[in-house]
Amino acid sequence: MSTTFLPARRMLLKAGLGSLALLATGCTERTPQGSASSGLFELAGPTMGTTYSVRIFAPGLGAEKLAAADEAVRAALDDVVRRMSSYDSESELSRLNRHNALTPFPVSAELLAVLATSQRVSELSQGAFDVTVAPAVDSWGFGPGHGRRVPSDAEIAALSPRVGYRMLSLDSHARTVRKARGDLRADLSGVAKGYGVDQAARALDALDIENYMVEAGGEIRTRGHNATHRPWQIGVERPDAYPQRAHLVVPLSGLAMATSGDYRIWFEQGGRRYSHEIDPATGRPIGDRVASVTVVAADCAYADAMATALIVMGADAGEALAEREGLAAYFIVREPGGTLAERQTAAFAALGGRPASRRA
Repeated sequence: MSTTFLPARRMLLKAGLGSLALLATGCTERTPQGSASSGLFELAGPTMGTTYSVRIFAPGLGAEKLAAADEAVRAALDDVVRRMSSYDSESELSRLNRHNALTPFPVSAELLAVLATSQRVSELSQGAFDVTVAPAVDSWGFGPGHGRRVPSDAEIAALSPRVGYRMLSLDSHARTVRKARGDLRADLSGVAKGYGVDQAARALDALDIENYMVEAGGEIRTRGHNATHRPWQIGVERPDAYPQRAHLVVPLSGLAMATSGDYRIWFEQGGRRYSHEIDPATGRPIGDRVASVTVVAADCAYADAMATALIVMGADAGEALAEREGLAAYFIVREPGGTLAERQTAAFAALGGRPASRRA
């Protein structure tokens, strides 16, 4: 029985003066690059099981401030890992997951903020996004320390009572989380990268850096303009394309973008492909009709969680929710015969995206 795996990270973007393809190359070092003469600088390194990249346009930026930006971004991302990693047994999230009592568990303001965003999206999507889906994610081998596998129907059914965002109660005043079941566990993989991007962006804001593009694992936040004094040109990847290439290019300034796709992490068994996008209602991977959903919003954490919710909901229900909420959302849907169809909300169309093959 053959099993095929794809790398966990696939992302393509256009930023600044030209195209920039960022792949999972096993980057283990981070060194600021750029020059004061061009005013374009790049910071990069590993984070959250993937890599991050920051592009800054700041003519005259000195070496000291560039180094400060590098350290601030790294510290912001490291803090998110320390609090929200499912892979670090000592992270704050892991300690919450091990808390078997039904008593309130004190959490940091940062973790509470991410859980609050998650619960908000869960309510809007009627549970299509649900951080308590962790047991189901693990059962398919998409969690920490598990090989990819197809669990039995009985195993999936047994896990169902442990999934349900309403069993997680937040108290913003006491800054605590209460679980209705001791074995309830949270998986923040659908929101933590977006939050990390937000935190890195805020670190740059604190240094009065006005023009930047922050990316981690394909989630992006922008401010100001690129080196051509235009909004940052961000590419939405064409699903299943080899080599990677952009399908649509969207100009962004002061906004964040996140994409959920069924082609990013998956395995194949018995001639069938299983995506890492798990439907909390069924405990199973989503179908393969919606290839990707891209969401643009003010905050990357919200965009990240909502993109996951919409891809789980599917094209029809997802588009209806996005339109109702005034959300900028873009769907790439697989049609019979292997063609790709596009659907976008009015808010997304207003952004002025263009096919990647068309020159500006």
